[in-house]
Amino acid sequence: MASAALEILGLTLCVFGTLLEMTACGLPTWKVTAFIEANIVVAQTIWDGLWMSCAVQSTGQMQCKMHDSMLALNHDLQAARALTVISSVMCVIGLMAVIAGAQCTNCIKTDSVKARVVNVGGVIYIISAIFMLVPLCWMANNIISDFYNPQVPGSQKREIGAALYIGWAATAMLLIGGSVLCCSCPASGNSGYSVTYAPNKRATPNGDYDKRNYV
Repeated sequence: MASAALEILGLTLCVFGTLLEMTACGLPTWKVTAFIEANIVVAQTIWDGLWMSCAVQSTGQMQCKMHDSMLALNHDLQAARALTVISSVMCVIGLMAVIAGAQCTNCIKTDSVKARVVNVGGVIYIISAIFMLVPLCWMANNIISDFYNPQVPGSQKREIGAALYIGWAATAMLLIGGSVLCCSCPASGNSGYSVTYAPNKRATPNGDYDKRNYV
């Protein structure tokens, strides 16, 4: 019962983490305009994401443009795209593995095999979280480095956007959920009580039972 509860808890965390990860991957708010120095009052706010860039006017209008060519992007953005996509695919594979090995399903009959499949799903979730964490931390490091770099003009400096915080929350949920799934163990069928059987009673040569059997 406790193992099934752990599986449900871990699967719930991983599902929410997967949804947050895919949301962070699609949002254009990885980088946002930094309002510093003479850039405090501006007519528009720039959002930069993995797939598009958006300009939000002070009137509330927003215009977004997809990145024209993947080959024209810098290497950091290309690597971030690849890692986030791989991480999302691994989350889906992990979900299928956990569902197949869950105790509430009948896809696999053997309890020990089901527990191992759930453990494999937890490991997949942990690896996907690491794949997602790398571009998040790398992008945040670049944003902070450019922000404190005096050679970068104030109009080109960016701040950490909401997508990065959502991505960090997703990786935390995936790591915790995957770790919980790795703790899953097969349901034990032993009751905890040992049973001792008495030896069979043997007859004596004259056909009667030994009197010691009745003592």
